[in-house]
Amino acid sequence: MSEPNSPGESQRGAPRFFVGCEDDESEGQEGSMRTDMELYEDDEEADSPPERQIVVGICCMMKKSKSKPMTQILERLCRFEYITVVIFPEDVILNEPVDKWPLCDCLISFHSKGFPLDKAVSYAKLRNPLLINDLNMQYFIQDRREVYRILQEEGIDLPRYAVLNRDPDKPDECNLVEGEDHVEVNGEVFPKPFVEKPVCAEDHNVYIYYPTSAGGGSQRLFRKIGSRSSVYSPESSVRKTGSYIYEEFMPTDGTDVKVYTVGPDYAHAEARKSPALDGKVERDSEGKEIRYPVMLSAMEKLVARKVCLAFKQTVCGFDLLRANGHSYVCDVNGFSFVKNSMKYYDDCAKILGNIVMRELAPQFQIPWSIPTEAEDIPIVPTTSGTMMELRCVIAVIRHGDRTPKQKMKMEVRNPMFFDLFEKYGGYKTGKLKLKKPKQLQEVLDITRQLLAELGQHNDCEIEEKKSKLEQLKTVLEMYGHFSGINRKVQLTYLPHGQPKTSSEEEDSRKEGPSLLLVLKWGGELTPAGRVQAEELGRAFRCMYPGGQGDYAGFPGCGLLRLHSTYRHDLKIYASDEGRVQMTAAAFAKGLLALEGELTPILVQMVKSANMNGLLDSDSDSLSSCQHRVKARLHEIMQKDEDFTEEDYDRLAPTCSASLVNSMRIVQNPVNTCDMVYALIQSLTSQIRKRMEDPKSADLQLYHSETLELMLQRWSKLERDFRMKSGRYDISKIPDIYDCVKYDVIHNSTLGLEDTLELFRLSRALADIVIPQEYGINQAEKLDIAYAYCLPLIRKIQLDLQRTHEDESVNKLHPLYSRGVLSPGRHVRTRLYFTSESHVHSLLSIFRYGGLLDEENDQQWKRAMDYLSAVSELNYMTQIVIMLYEDNNKDLTSEERFHVELHFSPGVKGVEEEENAPTGFGFRPASAEVAVAIDLSRDETDRAVPLSEPISIQRRSPLIRNRKTGSMECAGLFSTTVLGGSSSAPNLQDYARAHRKKFSTGSLSYKDGFEGCSMVPSIYPLETLHNCLSLKQVNKFLTAVSLDHLLPPQQTLPHASALVIRSPSPLRAARRPTPVNTFPPSQHLLLAHKSLTQLALSSLL
Repeated sequence: MSEPNSPGESQRGAPRFFVGCEDDESEGQEGSMRTDMELYEDDEEADSPPERQIVVGICCMMKKSKSKPMTQILERLCRFEYITVVIFPEDVILNEPVDKWPLCDCLISFHSKGFPLDKAVSYAKLRNPLLINDLNMQYFIQDRREVYRILQEEGIDLPRYAVLNRDPDKPDECNLVEGEDHVEVNGEVFPKPFVEKPVCAEDHNVYIYYPTSAGGGSQRLFRKIGSRSSVYSPESSVRKTGSYIYEEFMPTDGTDVKVYTVGPDYAHAEARKSPALDGKVERDSEGKEIRYPVMLSAMEKLVARKVCLAFKQTVCGFDLLRANGHSYVCDVNGFSFVKNSMKYYDDCAKILGNIVMRELAPQFQIPWSIPTEAEDIPIVPTTSGTMMELRCVIAVIRHGDRTPKQKMKMEVRNPMFFDLFEKYGGYKTGKLKLKKPKQLQEVLDITRQLLAELGQHNDCEIEEKKSKLEQLKTVLEMYGHFSGINRKVQLTYLPHGQPKTSSEEEDSRKEGPSLLLVLKWGGELTPAGRVQAEELGRAFRCMYPGGQGDYAGFPGCGLLRLHSTYRHDLKIYASDEGRVQMTAAAFAKGLLALEGELTPILVQMVKSANMNGLLDSDSDSLSSCQHRVKARLHEIMQKDEDFTEEDYDRLAPTCSASLVNSMRIVQNPVNTCDMVYALIQSLTSQIRKRMEDPKSADLQLYHSETLELMLQRWSKLERDFRMKSGRYDISKIPDIYDCVKYDVIHNSTLGLEDTLELFRLSRALADIVIPQEYGINQAEKLDIAYAYCLPLIRKIQLDLQRTHEDESVNKLHPLYSRGVLSPGRHVRTRLYFTSESHVHSLLSIFRYGGLLDEENDQQWKRAMDYLSAVSELNYMTQIVIMLYEDNNKDLTSEERFHVELHFSPGVKGVEEEENAPTGFGFRPASAEVAVAIDLSRDETDRAVPLSEPISIQRRSPLIRNRKTGSMECAGLFSTTVLGGSSSAPNLQDYARAHRKKFSTGSLSYKDGFEGCSMVPSIYPLETLHNCLSLKQVNKFLTAVSLDHLLPPQQTLPHASALVIRSPSPLRAARRPTPVNTFPPSQHLLLAHKSLTQLALSSLL
C-alpha cells in the first residue's frame, strides 16, 4: 500500500463517488440499483486494491447533495483509500421503497424541506448503517420547543422565554395578555423589545417588536431573498394565530455568531451582520454573504460540545448571541456546512473519514490503525534532540511596508486652539491627540477661519504662519473624508512657549504659553505591506507542530487544527496606529487561513494596547537621555571633515560592524549631505518637468499617488533639510531615506535619474542616525530602551509564566474531553505588532541587558556578531520567543522548560549585497547531523552542547543560494525551519499543487511574493539562542525591570560592566576590510550554517 497523505487516505488520482442508481449502458439495465458488492467488483476490475470498500451513503435532497460545500467535502472524503461515496438519487428517495435504496455501511442523512425523514428512519432500521447524524433527533430539531427543552436540560444558557401553545387541548398554555409596550405569556412578562418565533423551526418568519419610545413597530425576519433578510413594519401587535415562543431580545453588537461542529471536539465559528440590524445582507464583490472570523471562548467551546452530543448530530450548526458578557444559544439548525472555507472542507472531510474508519475498519478487517494525530499533542523535537511540548510562542513584529510618514510642526497661540485643547481634556496631561473625524473637522474649521482672517487683514496679529496654515488645511482636506488611519493632530502645552526655534519657525519668539501643533499624515499600510503581513502569517503556521501529510500539502494545518480544537490560546495586540493594526489583521488572516476583508478581522481579533502604553509611545516627548543623544549625534554629523579615529570611538563605541561600514561609506558627513541635497534638488526638478509633460497629466503612481503629491513630499524635504544657517537638519535624514526607499521600490517605472545613488547615500546616513537615535553607548541604549518598552518586557515575562491569569482561558473542560489526547494542554500565542522604536528597544535590551555573557557563550557571541552586521530593522522585523516543556523532567528542574530566541530583520532591502549578513539557520542542527541529512525524510535534529564550540573542517557543496535567497518557495524562513520535526509540512508539494510561481521583483529584489512583483520577500528567521532555561530568562527579565527602578547612578555600573568587544576588530574594520566582511572564525561558522540549512531545502 502506498504511503497515505493521512491515515487511511488514498493516493489515487480521481475521487470515487457515485450516484446510487446509474445506467449501465453495456448491460442495458435501466433503473437498476448498484449494490456495494457491484461497486466493489467494478473497483476490482479497475485495478483498485482488493480490500473491501466502506460505502458511505449520502441521503438528502438533491439541492443539498449537489451543493458546493457537500461536493468539496465528498471529494476530499473519497481520498481515503477504503472509502467510496454513493449519493442516493432524489427520485429514488422520494419514489422508491427503502428496500430498493442503495446499500451503504455508513449513512449521512439529514432533513430539509421536502425530505421524507420517515423513510430515512425506516431505511436505517432495515440496513442498520453507522449514522453520522442521528435521524430520530431530527424530529426534535424541527420543533423549537423541543430544541429549547433539550438545551435547558443540558444547562446551556438560553434567552428568557415562554411558549404560547394555541392548542385547544392545552388551554393553560394559551394565556396571552398584550399591552402597549409588553406582552404577558402564561404569567411571564416580556417588555418590548421582545422576539416572537414560530414553534416550527422550518418557519423563518421571526418578528421583533420595538417599544413606543423607540418608535414602535416590528422587524420581520425571513429566509434570505436576494440581499434582504428582514423588513421593518409599523405593525406593533403580535400575531393572533399560530403557536409561538416569546423571548427577551438580546442586545448584541449587531452580529450573530454561527457555530459549526464536526464531532464534539471541533467547531468552526464565524459571525455575520445580524439580520435584525437593517435587513440588508452584506455581500462581497462575488455576491457571497460576508462572514466575520470569530474566536470562541472556553465556555462557548464547551457549549459547542454539549450541543453536538445532546442532539446526536456529528455535523451540526447552531446560533450564538453574545450579549451582556454571556453567550446564549438561540437556535439549533442540525446538519450545516460552512460555505467557502477550504480549511473547513479539509478539516470536515478528515474528521468524518477518521470517524468512519475508526468505527467500521475493524469489522471489515481493513488494515487501518486509529491515528494519533500529531496535532493532538503539540510535541516537537528540540535542537537538543529531546521531544518537548510547545507551550508558548511570543512574537514582536514591526508593521509592513507603508507610505512615507510626513510631519509638520507649528507653534500656535490663537485662543481657538486653546479652547479646543481644553474641550478634549488636554490640560489633564498637557498633551492631546486628535484622530476622530469630528475632532479633525474642528481643527480644519479653525484653520479655515484663521486663513480667512489673514486674507482680509494682512496686518492682523495672528501668530500662525500663513504657509503652514495652508499646508494644514491642504492635508486635512485630502481624501475628501477623515480617517484616523491616515491623519492625526497632536497638541502639546508649552507653558513658556517653544523652547528652541527650529529652522521652520520665525526667529522672533513671543512670551507666554503656547501649543505645539504636530500634524502627521501618510504612513498608511500599502497593498505590498498587506501581502507581506499575510504571507508571513501563513508561514508562521509552520512553526507549530502537526498537520503533516494533509491532502494538498496545506502548510501549517497543525496550527489550524490546534486552533479549531480549542487548544490554541491566541491573542493579537497592536498599537493604535492604523498601519500597525492593519498589519496585525493581515497577519491574522494568513495565520488562521481567514477569508474576506481586513476590517472585520481587525475588529474581531486585534486588541488595541494603547490604554497601558504597551505598544504605543509618544515619539514627540523625548526623554532627557534622548535629547542628549540627539544633540551629540547632530554635533558629530555636522563636521565638514572625514571621520577621525576619535569620531569612530564617539559614534560607534559598541563597535557595530554595520555602523562602522556606514561611517566608512559616508566619510565626510557634510559632504555627503551636500550630495544628498543636490540629488533632492535634481529629483524635484525632474518631477516638475515631468508634470509639464502633457503625457504625464493623468499619471497615477503607486497607491494612487499623483506627481503633484510626490512633488509636495520632496519639496518639503528640500526646504527642511537645509536650514537657513546653511547647516543640515540631521533629523530629516530618516525621512529622506524613507521617501527614496518608497520611490525606488514602488515608483521605479518613472525612470527618474540618480534615485539609486540618492538611495545609497541616504541609506548610509540613515544607518548611522536611526540606530544611534536610540542610544550611542550601551548605557544610553538601555536607558532609552527601558523608556520605550518596559511595559512590553513585563508583559512578555507574564506570558512566559505558566501561572498567568490567562492560563485556563482556552482549555477544554476535563469532563468533556474524551477523544482529545491533551485536553489540559494548550499552546499560548501572543503576537505584538508595533513600530520601529519598540523593536529597536527590545533588541537593545536583549543585546545589552546582560542576558548572556558572549565571552563565555559561543552561540551568543555568534548571534551578537550577526546582529552587529544587520544595518536596518526593516518592515516586518520579528523577534520571536518560543517556550517548550519537557514533561519527563521534574517540575522543579531547570531543564523542565526550554526557551529559544529567534530574529529576522524583516523585508529584504533594495540592491541587496551579495555579502548580506546571514545567521545560522532557524533552530540549527549540529554539523554532523547536517552533513548526513536525508532530504527525502524527516530527521530529528540535535544540537552540539554549548560548551563545545562548533568547528567545521570542510565546506559542504550544498550551501545556501545567496542569489535566490534562503527560501526557494515561501521566502519567509531560514531553510532549517523545524528541520528535525516530523511535523514540518511539505511546502514544495504545496507549491507544486498550487502552481506557485515566485516572480522576480522590480530592480534587484529577489523572491517577490506570488503575483506581487513589487513586493519583496522577507529575511528568514534566524536562531539567536536555542538553549536557554525559563529560569534564566525569567531572572533576566526580572533584573531588567528592577534595573529601571534603581537610581541612574546605580544602573550605569551594571551597563558598563557588560562585555564590550575590544576595539581592535573595530580599528581593523575601519580601513582595509570590505563592507560586511566576516572574521575567519565567522567564515567557518557560515560554512556550518550552510550545512545546517539543508534540513528543509527539500520542503522549500
